This record gives sequence, structure tokens and C-alpha cells, in this order.
Amino acid sequence: MQIEILKSKIHRVKVTGADLNYIGSITIDETLMEASNIFEGEKVSIVNVNNGERFETYAIPGPRETGTITLNGPAARKVHKGDIIIIIAYGLATLEEAKTFKPTVIFPNEETNLLK
Repeated sequence: MQIEILKSKIHRVKVTGADLNYIGSITIDETLMEASNIFEGEKVSIVNVNNGERFETYAIPGPRETGTITLNGPAARKVHKGDIIIIIAYGLATLEEAKTFKPTVIFPNEETNLLK
């Protein structure tokens, strides 16, 4: 049996943009993606702390060390610039793997979205 477990989490970052006319996804500062172990094209869940919205999309890298967090396409309707969100990626694990697996969770600066 396999279960879905937390793999990666970027806890509380500020939305820097929303681009309704882009084809979809969430653009995340590539430094944050690497630090959280989220991969380009990976499915992620977004939780909007400000309005309670929860939705899924996929991650694409943005410019490094910029703090970029932009929701694109239809997801742009679920956020406003300045909203605080949590970005979560899950993985499949066997019951045995799940017992010892440690997720990667990062806590960027909530104002700048940077790790420093």
C-alpha cells in the first residue's frame, strides 16, 4: 500500500503577482524551489491564508533571489497581490518509507520571500 505524504512545503510567502493571461501555473523563485525540493512541473497545492482558497497547479521557476511568487492563468483569480500563501507538494510512499521520511519545509521571510 502507498500513502500520500507531505514532501515539500514553502510556509507563508507573499504573493508578488497574479497574471490572468499567462497559460497557468505558479512561478516560484528558483532559490525557494531548490531549497524546498519542489521541481519544475511538479503539482503543488496552494493554500491562501487570507481567504481560505485551496487549489492545485504546477510549479515553474522564476528568477533567483527575487522572492517571486506569481499565480498564473485561472489561479490568478484565487489570490491578490500581497496575500500570504502556503505552497505544498506531496509524494507517494510505502507505509515503511513513510515511517522514516522527513519532508523539506522552509520558512522564508514573509515580507521579502527570501531565505536570508
